[in-house]
Amino acid sequence: MTSAYDALMRYTRETEALKQVFGRLGWDQETVMPPGAAPQRADEMAAMEGVLHARKTDPRVAEWLAAATPATDVEAAQLRQLEREHRRATRVPADLAAAIARTTSLAQGIWADARARDDFAGFAPTLAEVLNLRRQEAAALADGGDLYDALLDDYEPGATGEELAAMFETLRPRLVALRERLLENGNSTPRLAGHFDEAAQLRLAEECARVFGYDFDHGRMDKAVHPFSSGSGLDSRITTRTDPKDPLNCLYSTIHEVGHSTYEQNVSRDYLLTPIGMGASMGVHESQSRIYENQLGRSRGFTGWLHGRFSEVFGDFGLQDAESFHAALNAVHPGYIRTEADEVHYNLHVLLRFDLERALVRGDLEVTDLDAAWNERFAADFGVAVDRPSNGVLQDVHWSVGLFGYFPTYTLGNVYAGCLFEALTAAVPDWEQSLAQGDAGPSTAWLRENLQHHGAVRPPRETIEAATGAPISVEPLLAYLEGKFA
Repeated sequence: MTSAYDALMRYTRETEALKQVFGRLGWDQETVMPPGAAPQRADEMAAMEGVLHARKTDPRVAEWLAAATPATDVEAAQLRQLEREHRRATRVPADLAAAIARTTSLAQGIWADARARDDFAGFAPTLAEVLNLRRQEAAALADGGDLYDALLDDYEPGATGEELAAMFETLRPRLVALRERLLENGNSTPRLAGHFDEAAQLRLAEECARVFGYDFDHGRMDKAVHPFSSGSGLDSRITTRTDPKDPLNCLYSTIHEVGHSTYEQNVSRDYLLTPIGMGASMGVHESQSRIYENQLGRSRGFTGWLHGRFSEVFGDFGLQDAESFHAALNAVHPGYIRTEADEVHYNLHVLLRFDLERALVRGDLEVTDLDAAWNERFAADFGVAVDRPSNGVLQDVHWSVGLFGYFPTYTLGNVYAGCLFEALTAAVPDWEQSLAQGDAGPSTAWLRENLQHHGAVRPPRETIEAATGAPISVEPLLAYLEGKFA
């Protein structure tokens, strides 16, 4: 006789397989879908969301969950994830879930067009519609509680806005002080010069992806307006972008997404197509992309190796020695774009978005006032006036696709990465010597064995604490930044 747990898991594997198909529709939309297909794709996404919602809320799921008894810690983790997903799905009406899927699918294209035209006013009505739908969803999920927390829980289970705000307020003063100290020095920053063939950029980006352990037998790399990763298990894909004047954007976007995607590739195959067969949370996910991109990818060891490859691929690019190349890769300047920000300014970008989106969800800020609020906050935090919406409120895709509650996981991921890097350097003291040879294996192996392999067996914070053997703190990140830059 089949047990309740076995019946539930067999049903769940089919649901998880359909989620992967749904995700592939999103990947296709951002990479190769013809622009004229957007209205039809919106209906396809809504239909798929309807199917998934029906499966998640099927009455049998509740019956199986009530009857299932876990025999192992892994089974208990599967049930924990399934109970959480079922609880959230049953609180959201099916027609609302479908409306969110349809509207956000269309909104993505509207955002891209508005961004290209620097037209926030043209995008504002669509954003207001997306926000309204997500606030309705938050109200259904919150059950009288905080709306923002209800959305945040989708990306970082167990976290609250108040908790994160307190953590971020600990970070902010020291980040601002470090930023001001560095900018007051007024040192000139070495810069790359020349025209960088975009096909050559992509070849070198692929080489870097392989250095950091990306498995192209179970993934692929494509171009997108906003780099992202998609999928899990045996099919985990990455995207990047190219600029003939800025090859570093391509390479470091690639390394960042490789951090996300190798996490998914390295989760135990025993968990394939199950609720724990993926990253523990977006904060934990971001810890992998940020530690790959920054602590490892911008280290003196790796940039020394990359300088040699740059010279071989591009010839003379204006920086003759590895030290000036390392300095260029770690330059501190108050730029507009979050994804291109240095490590000192990056979290200030995120904190700006966190405060603004929290105000939007709570009803303390109207969408029509968002552009002005963004510009005012940016001038205060960065000392620079925003020159156009594509460098300001329109630069990120997240709000157009309804990802309210997602932004704080970027800084939380940096905090997690600081904790992990402290533990990694103690466990693998020769990590940088290996990177200087173009070998990230010792570093990525430690991350794979201590964190990635376990997927979502543990809740997010427990995942980090189990890997590091220490409680989560902002101090390792601040010590790393102040030690590196000050």
